[in-house]
Amino acid sequence: MKKQTRLINEVTAMIVNQDFHWDTHYDVVVVGFGGAGATAAHFAADAGAKVLLVDSAPAGEEGGNTRYSAQMISVSDDFDAEKTYFSHLTAPMHLDDDMIATFAQGMVDLPGYLRDYLGVTKPFSLKANWENPIFAPVKKSLVENTIEYPELPGSDHHDVLAVHPGLFDAALWKLLRAEVVKRAANIDVWFDAPATHLLQTPAGTIVGIQIKRDGKFVNVAATNGVVLALGGFENNVTKIQDFLGAASLIPVGTLYNTGKGVDLAIEAGASLWHMQNFESLGLLHGMALKVSGQKRGYLFTAPWPTLSTGAIITAGDDGSRYFKEDESNRHGHLYNHGIWRVPQNQVHPHLVFDQTQYDLFKKQESLPVPPILPLAVKADSLDELADKIDAKPEVLAQTVADFNFFADQGRDYAHNREVSTLRKFDDGPYYAVALEQTILNTQGGPRHNKNAEVLDTNLNVIPHLYAAGELGGISAGQYQAGENLAECLIFGKIAGENAATEKATSADQVGDGQQPAASQVAFKSDLTTDASQFSVGPNQYIGTSSAGIGNEVVVRVTLDDNHAIKNVEILQQSESADVGSLAVKELPKRMVEQNTYEVDAVAGASSSSRAIKDAVRDA
Repeated sequence: MKKQTRLINEVTAMIVNQDFHWDTHYDVVVVGFGGAGATAAHFAADAGAKVLLVDSAPAGEEGGNTRYSAQMISVSDDFDAEKTYFSHLTAPMHLDDDMIATFAQGMVDLPGYLRDYLGVTKPFSLKANWENPIFAPVKKSLVENTIEYPELPGSDHHDVLAVHPGLFDAALWKLLRAEVVKRAANIDVWFDAPATHLLQTPAGTIVGIQIKRDGKFVNVAATNGVVLALGGFENNVTKIQDFLGAASLIPVGTLYNTGKGVDLAIEAGASLWHMQNFESLGLLHGMALKVSGQKRGYLFTAPWPTLSTGAIITAGDDGSRYFKEDESNRHGHLYNHGIWRVPQNQVHPHLVFDQTQYDLFKKQESLPVPPILPLAVKADSLDELADKIDAKPEVLAQTVADFNFFADQGRDYAHNREVSTLRKFDDGPYYAVALEQTILNTQGGPRHNKNAEVLDTNLNVIPHLYAAGELGGISAGQYQAGENLAECLIFGKIAGENAATEKATSADQVGDGQQPAASQVAFKSDLTTDASQFSVGPNQYIGTSSAGIGNEVVVRVTLDDNHAIKNVEILQQSESADVGSLAVKELPKRMVEQNTYEVDAVAGASSSSRAIKDAVRDA
């Protein structure tokens, strides 16, 4: 007699069956085409597996947070020192010693890993090149020679590497993606293909996964394992409220991390860990200027003294100050009674400043994108300003009065801001600019062991289920720059190799025996990159570049009879839809007007600008 089954539909909490109907078969299915997923697919394929790599993002928008990150990778030259450093970063939280040891050894091995597996023969050490101007944007956050917590033991052996002298340019991500492309014969990729359910036997073994593809539900058998590498829940307001205790946070990375990996882990019976932990970055303690309709916050990391010097404060929801404005944050963490924590999120914080401060902003030659002054609201009195920003008038008035007193006394008795940064407020008018707290990534997700095997609530292994990357990230407390990418590389490799090993119980043993034809058109891989598909006419030329933050940029340049640039068309690009789109829109027009590809980059979109210029140069 067959064991009881549940119907397969969008609202089931779990699909448990003994005789699944399989629509297609793979040895390994990797869910999430970011840094961890690309790595897992790479090493599973090298271990002999036929791999399916799926992502909920459409083609060109894959990459997860790895694509948007600074491309910094944590490493160490001493195992014992790194183990000590990471243990102190984790404290007072507890983390399994085997996990810490695996991570520490992985960081020691990473320089060789980059050479052997990604072709990076000379990784670029931020510590050795700390005075290079290219690192100015991150110096305020990385306290000393790339080390965020230099006061902790073991930190002196830590370093942060990049694959070349550059930041925020997707360089590492493009290497990881290229390794998947090289293995296209063994790795199929489906874009715009969200995972809906894990498929599990009554005994608890994961034997496949259900994917929504082209509007249909597809049961994919995973003979040896499923790797969850979906990232976190930065774009899921409900989970942010439930697990982080914040009303809302604005992501500065991918828009496709919606917490589905947490749901899949829960339905498989996984234990969860680190659900309260997340990282931030940006202005002040990790904030962005609030812009109506903006889905992704603009990440600004360079020092901006005008935000914390003069008659300017950051007001919380009721109009009171809640942190030391001139303190450097460590990935959104501020010093809090002996440990560094992300401050309690405010629902609608504001910068509040006077006319003199407004004039200082106005005089600055360059301001972040978007410009700050058009976002400011103006009021003749503090009561009127409080009304406009939904603060309590009496609280805002007292906050400004206290600040003026501190300036007179030469001591900030509330938060100990540097006395040289204090200046009394003018009598009016007053201004306010709305802010919102950013979120780089969450760390919470399924608990796993040193083999990347997901554990259930009794801490037993869930057979054939693995996790890597920011979904169930290893960081439990204070965060050192580059850890997340190091984790993607280290545990992505472990997960991919272990998922590829042949298992005693496979999907074939619990399926209906149907083997779909491998040539089914509906299930062909989406991973295609061929610029030759674009046509050219007289005086037209195709150019390509991979220098942007997205995948390949393809342009078509048309010259007139005098060889002047008549038109520049961008035929293919996957730059970020917010800031990068400005370069996509503006640069072709500038090139035609100035008859050269050597035009000024669009502010805030340097990588996208470089890619477009390189592609036109290539044409």
